[in-house]
Amino acid sequence: DLNLTLSCRIIIAIPIMQVFAKKSTGETKKMQNPTNEILKETYTLPGGVKIPKLGLGTWLMENKTAEIATQAAISLGYRHIDTAQAYGNEQGVGAGVRAAIQSGAVTRDELFITSKVAAENKTYESAAQSINETLEKTGLSYLDLMLIHSPQPWKEFREEKRYFQENKAVWRALQDAFQTGKLRAIGVSNFLIDDLDNLLEDCKIRPMVNQILTHVGNTPLELIGFCKAQNILTEAYSPIAHGAALNHPLIVKTAEKYGVTPARLCVRYTLQLGMVSLPKAANPEHIRQNAELDFTISDGDMLLLQNAQKFRNADYGESRVFPVYGGKL
Repeated sequence: DLNLTLSCRIIIAIPIMQVFAKKSTGETKKMQNPTNEILKETYTLPGGVKIPKLGLGTWLMENKTAEIATQAAISLGYRHIDTAQAYGNEQGVGAGVRAAIQSGAVTRDELFITSKVAAENKTYESAAQSINETLEKTGLSYLDLMLIHSPQPWKEFREEKRYFQENKAVWRALQDAFQTGKLRAIGVSNFLIDDLDNLLEDCKIRPMVNQILTHVGNTPLELIGFCKAQNILTEAYSPIAHGAALNHPLIVKTAEKYGVTPARLCVRYTLQLGMVSLPKAANPEHIRQNAELDFTISDGDMLLLQNAQKFRNADYGESRVFPVYGGKL
């Protein structure tokens, strides 16, 4: 299993006990300012690299929006920022990171910055070149994590051709960039079990991360279990279901039970699955709220949420075209 720097259950339980203890003595600071201890919690990847459990997703943000959101998140205590070549905002994320560093708010080694090789880059040469271009766009000398964004080009996503040999070539490019210090960790995104098996059979460095769509109503437990058995950390992108979770009856009802917003419930849900959670938010207030997670979902409610009715594409509203970069319904 992955080494955890802190136990989620213990960390969450302590602040709750402190809230009631302080309330009894007339002190309400904890009640007024919920702790954001989750921002300090990390997993440890193979090789010893620590990755924060909670990060900021920047999907569908333009450069300037991503820059402002990145700076806001860092000022609020976030240390993990996720972008991708396909997002078209690596420059903005990099500018936000550099501005935060230059202001003295944080040092580079305190941050964890992720990007992803575009799904269409399926040769060693194109992948290697794209990694260099990402470093240039972000203005960073290294990335903390680089992923293969998809096992197939987006226009062929989940179709018959699996690109097994091509993904091996792209993986070699990531391995080489890792070995030269351009990347501190490497992994994949949207890979199914056979996609992972394909890399695992002869890679020099095993995938450390698999970033996958996970939220209430779409919980790929078999894939998550496989990754755990292979010591591959799973990350949940779109944990709030592209925003659609905010109107899901079961999510709304369960959130009311815990006295939290549906978004906070969704983020906590993916964390309790043992995943990194990457909620997207541009509004600083939403960024702040997403980190206020000093509550624990009961085992019974976790089971109910795991078995929630699956979302249909139409339920995602404006984000119903998936994968968005391939324009497929």
